[in-house]
Amino acid sequence: MLGTIVNTCTILIGGMVGSILGTGIKEKYKKVLFDALGLCCLVLGINAALPNMAKSEYPVMFIASLAIGSVIGTRLDLQGRIDRANARLNERNGKETNGLQGLMTGVLLFCIGTFSIVGPVLSALSPSQGWAIGEPANTFLYTNATLDGVSSAVLAATFGRIMLWAAPILFCWQGSFYAIGYFCGDGMPEPMRNELSIVGGVLILSSGISILGIKDCKTVNLLPSLLVPVVFYLVKGILS
Repeated sequence: MLGTIVNTCTILIGGMVGSILGTGIKEKYKKVLFDALGLCCLVLGINAALPNMAKSEYPVMFIASLAIGSVIGTRLDLQGRIDRANARLNERNGKETNGLQGLMTGVLLFCIGTFSIVGPVLSALSPSQGWAIGEPANTFLYTNATLDGVSSAVLAATFGRIMLWAAPILFCWQGSFYAIGYFCGDGMPEPMRNELSIVGGVLILSSGISILGIKDCKTVNLLPSLLVPVVFYLVKGILS
């Protein structure tokens, strides 16, 4: 569990540093950081999706997941809800930002991927439950913490202190996988993890495309896609 706590703290520290420094950064430098973040999203998304596609039990699963998830998300108007909430936040703060969209991008970056999904499970399965500083099972989470600390600083420099909310979200996300590993053993089937990584990689890639201004992919409407592999493998496990 120590790995998750460290990961959460690095996001908080990175977010605080970024939000403080961001007030003194000129707009042109924020634009450069924003573009750099978009490029990083592209690379991280591709890196999350492509290696796992070769391990997929059902190569069309991610296509079906995105198709079903996008229809559900559009029907629920998730992107519209975020945009309206963001407008209310801007009105309250008296300045134009896209903080909630930035928070969603940060949550995707921090929570989706092999390190953030497999890391807590390995930590829970280790003999010491991953509490030791030198515990090898925490390696994934320490690596993830380093990446997330830098990413949160860049995001907070652009979007502000709202990025600090990504820390408790990550803690709950990784904590749930830790609980799965602790109480159920390796309770999440590897095929499910692979499919989640593929779909999550596509969502991160979608965020990068939106950040770079290439096309507004309305990534928030795609979020229900992450539930499709989970439901599929849960039903498959019950029926088998």
